[in-house]
Amino acid sequence: MREWVEVGGCRLEYEWVGVAKPGCPTLVFLHEGLGCIAVWRDFPQRLADATGCRTLVFSRRGYGNSDPVPGPRTARYMHEEALEVLPCLLQALGVEQPVLVGHSDGASIALIHAGSHPQGVAGVVVLAPHCWVEAEALAGIRRAGQVWRETDWPQRLGRHHRDGDRVFHDWHDTWLSEAFRDWNIEACLAGIAVPVLAIQGIQDEYATLRQIEVIAERVPAAVSLLKLADCGHSPHRDQPEAVIRAIVDYLRQLPQA
Repeated sequence: MREWVEVGGCRLEYEWVGVAKPGCPTLVFLHEGLGCIAVWRDFPQRLADATGCRTLVFSRRGYGNSDPVPGPRTARYMHEEALEVLPCLLQALGVEQPVLVGHSDGASIALIHAGSHPQGVAGVVVLAPHCWVEAEALAGIRRAGQVWRETDWPQRLGRHHRDGDRVFHDWHDTWLSEAFRDWNIEACLAGIAVPVLAIQGIQDEYATLRQIEVIAERVPAAVSLLKLADCGHSPHRDQPEAVIRAIVDYLRQLPQA
């Protein structure tokens, strides 16, 4: 059931999924740059059922039915979400020591947060993360812009958001802006003190596999990599069974589990 919480003057929609089993951590989902609660579809429920973990899913500011971001988006929008919004949200909902599960932009937010709050999370699972801006990402976003202009994508995305047009252009225009070219979170990786599971599709249309390989090289804690064949930028949609198996195995190895 959808509920609402106020964080920094913005009302955010959120939903609890699953019932926690003893000893299981809370999972907190962080969606992609065009995502929201609805765009995850049934994956949070499937993962909650498989792991026995209580799971929090929410729509960030400007996404889904959450309040819009006040003012224009900046090149530091993921840092703002990771360092300002997410800590307040977790505190407001009484979530301690979660395992963050992020996809794309949400994966980058998870890494930034974990690197800055090393004692505040129990683990990090990232699906198709971005650690810096690659030419492949920019090419993929330019292709997305063409699809946006030439298809019914605006209508389809609009079903999930209050303002689908702004959601798309905030993502598209920010990533292609000159101000964003130097965006890089590699320095955050050195502060991550918990195990990381990094998953990426070999056919990812927005990144190369170096994105997760760098995580393994820079994070001091244990890092497990899963590179999936026949898989693009959304592993949880393209290969859900493999992703769920990997996360179940990862959670079993966490210290508190």
